[in-house]
Amino acid sequence: MAVVTRPDAPAGRGRKLVASPVAERAEEAGIEVLKPGRPREEGFLARLREIAPDCCPVVAYGALLPKSALDIPARGWVNLHFSLLPAWRGAAPVQHAVLAGDEVTGASTFQIEEGLDSGPVYGVLTEQVRPHDTSGDLLTRLAFAGSGLLVATMDGIEDGTLQAVPQPAEGVTLAPKIEVEDAKVDWAAPALRVDRVIRGCAPAPGAWTVFRDERLKLMSAVSAAGHDELALAPGELAVTKKAVYAGTGSHPLELVWVQPQGKKPMKAADWARGVRIEGGERLGD
Repeated sequence: MAVVTRPDAPAGRGRKLVASPVAERAEEAGIEVLKPGRPREEGFLARLREIAPDCCPVVAYGALLPKSALDIPARGWVNLHFSLLPAWRGAAPVQHAVLAGDEVTGASTFQIEEGLDSGPVYGVLTEQVRPHDTSGDLLTRLAFAGSGLLVATMDGIEDGTLQAVPQPAEGVTLAPKIEVEDAKVDWAAPALRVDRVIRGCAPAPGAWTVFRDERLKLMSAVSAAGHDELALAPGELAVTKKAVYAGTGSHPLELVWVQPQGKKPMKAADWARGVRIEGGERLGD
């Protein structure tokens, strides 16, 4: 009946206002688009009351819905959340699943209430976290699988075959937004932890470190366990013709893709050749 999405935002070099992809898709389909700055705006609430929707599905909206909005649709608002609730309630469930080393995660549909992702659950699906998954990889798979779960949930609500089940009180974990400072690599940490930070923060906000007083984004790395000849201190770099290694609190990691400050992503070996790394140089403060 209508689509709710964020307001148009500046984008590109010209900083022109650009509609969200959701808004563009809705307009192509001839569906009315509502773009409230905040979902408690009276004009938005008034229009929502006029539309009088039966049920409102929500994905990654990014704003808390007030009770005045929650009360309008007869069957409420149903959110698609990318975790197995009550685990990882909050803005960054996929990133936190990777950071924590979870082997299995998934998606849940639940009835939105005033609490943070605390409403009763309609349905779930599970998804294995693969050893080299970034948050972007995992979120892409969950988005495709989750779309089917959300449609099935809406169908079950409509035909009365689906009832929401309260979340258990045990097993609650929180997944707040990953800030830039959270994505800074601690080279004294074990390689396993550094690898999780790099994968968990990719593609956004991006794990990072410092090299020669400039920020260096770390986009991917792989374990270099077994390279006994590499006795590297935390953050210390070693360069061969085809590879770049960095020491950690345990065994080294091979850096695969990096992004120097103000430049495009590049292979770590190409970056190392360009900056001419000297013996003993390190990443980090």
